[in-house]
Amino acid sequence: MKREAFKMFLKPGFGEEYTRRHNAIWPELKALLKESGVSDYSIYLDKDTNILFAVQKTSGEGGSQDLGDNPIVQKWWAYMADIMETNPDNSPVIPLPELFYME
Repeated sequence: MKREAFKMFLKPGFGEEYTRRHNAIWPELKALLKESGVSDYSIYLDKDTNILFAVQKTSGEGGSQDLGDNPIVQKWWAYMADIMETNPDNSPVIPLPELFYME
């Protein structure tokens, strides 16, 4: 099992909307993540900076951020693009390297 972390930037004032959308995550997106080996997935918000910090465990070849070619993921990114800063392809992710881990 591998751990992955990344950050994203939420546009100011959209914390509640972000939470609302994720509380109603699409079943097909959730199934895709699980089928791809993503588990134990959490996202945290630093309200002072609007930085979203995500961590997940993966058992497959990659994490959720490696599914960008999938139409479900592309649709989700487009759905979230109005409340987040995104890359030109609507992906919101900035990978973070692990520097320390204590079991």
